[in-house]
Amino acid sequence: MKMKIHRGALVVAAVAALVCFPLFSGLALAGAPPSSEKHMSEALLHANEAVAHGKQGHADALVQHAEEALKHAETAGLGMKNPHLDEGVKHLKEAVAHGKAGHADVATQHAEEGVTHLSEVK
Repeated sequence: MKMKIHRGALVVAAVAALVCFPLFSGLALAGAPPSSEKHMSEALLHANEAVAHGKQGHADALVQHAEEALKHAETAGLGMKNPHLDEGVKHLKEAVAHGKAGHADVATQHAEEGVTHLSEVK
């Protein structure tokens, strides 16, 4: 009888430790940033790359990075509503269109506007 009580108490203590320790130490709240924040970070990274390539006159590389930035920005937008995000997406779409037409200078201007707006997303 004593053995069953000790084993039951041990199980209860172990479960309590596994549940309470992460909860009270903050581990349950810490972790990877929310998905939308990660996508916004990736969108900004690629949008900045698009601008850098556009300034060098590389319309094809600008298009690749702008399209990748656009994918991440649109995915981030699924979890939030923000006018800066909408404007950033609009300018990235324009950057892609002008880049595909070979207009690196105009595409770069739109990519820069996209970076400006995406930087304002909170």
